[in-house]
Amino acid sequence: MKVSINGRPRTLPAGMSLARLLQELELEAARVVVERNRSIVPREEFAAVALGDGDVLEIVHFVGGG
Repeated sequence: MKVSINGRPRTLPAGMSLARLLQELELEAARVVVERNRSIVPREEFAAVALGDGDVLEIVHFVGGG
């Protein structure tokens, strides 16, 4: 299936969960906010959300610093 992640097209296996995608991108779920098709996905739902063909994702990750 084809999705868009932060404006870039990407092909993923059908039915991939949002949690699995974050693992593949090496992003910690606790340090990101994910918008799927213009709606924020609650962190506790990442494992239950199956991505679909044509989904548009925006992933923002937080970086610590001082």
